[in-house]
Amino acid sequence: MKLAVMGAGDVGQSVARLAGEYGHTVTAIADSSSAVWDENGVDVTEALTRKSESGAVGPNDPEGVLGAEYDVLIEATPTTLGDAEPGFGHVTTALERDRDVVLANKGPVAQRYDDLAAVAADSEGAVRFEATVGGAIPAIATAEGLGPEHVTAARGVLNGTANFILSRMQAEGLAYEHVLAEAQDLGVAETDPSFDVEGTDAALKGVILANVLDGGGHTLADARIEGIKDLPANALDVAADDGMTVRLIAEATADRIRVGPRLVPENSTLAVTGTMNILQFDTQHAGQLNISGRGAGGPETASAVLADVDRLSCDTTSSVRTGSR
Repeated sequence: MKLAVMGAGDVGQSVARLAGEYGHTVTAIADSSSAVWDENGVDVTEALTRKSESGAVGPNDPEGVLGAEYDVLIEATPTTLGDAEPGFGHVTTALERDRDVVLANKGPVAQRYDDLAAVAADSEGAVRFEATVGGAIPAIATAEGLGPEHVTAARGVLNGTANFILSRMQAEGLAYEHVLAEAQDLGVAETDPSFDVEGTDAALKGVILANVLDGGGHTLADARIEGIKDLPANALDVAADDGMTVRLIAEATADRIRVGPRLVPENSTLAVTGTMNILQFDTQHAGQLNISGRGAGGPETASAVLADVDRLSCDTTSSVRTGSR
């Protein structure tokens, strides 16, 4: 399939680099200020080398990508809150052209799921968004396979930065500020880590899961959010004395979406360490299921994006659901 990639950060660049291995052709790439397109295929190596050297992938206006020749738009621009723009506008334009869309950007499915479903309903294009929850973990595909109506709860560790910090705080007895600085030095945490440590990122993923399970109706405003930055180091010591640990858990059930530090047994499946993620589904008929893996990273998230592209090639059903639990 022909892919247009909006966004040239780690994920967008990884999608562009790996697309050929999955049998697809990149016909357009855009960053925030420039773009390049060719209906016969962009020279990805040249475009990304230009990006590295000059800060621009090409000589053209990025908005022009939306009118280029492609089968699937990959929306990998940074997640924004509120109206989820410009990502939502990019998706809408592609759907209005009856093109398929794959999202790595969490904003449209967390903040404007119902609007997105309405636009998709009037389009011959489909929307998929596996990469928005848990990176390489097949979270959305698993929920769809189980049947959302048969899933009673979804919970998990869905932010690698927060999990790295909590793991290190307990393992070494270090204070939050010390571990955060270490995480920033290692590139695990951003210079401004608030999106991760305040719980916003995990909450967006919880909202997306709730929308999948309920067929929409949720935004970040519905989530109760507590982060980890005010968690005292001795809280982890006290927990360890009782064979417990603390993890930032996102949970979506029929009546709530919440994110916050939770006590879990040290030998629990939820007690993953480092930057690993885990997602746990409670189901009506299959008991409790757990899936874990790398929840972030360019190639890891790109693998989820390209898996969605492959699903689109053999499934014309939109994964923006309009049913309910």
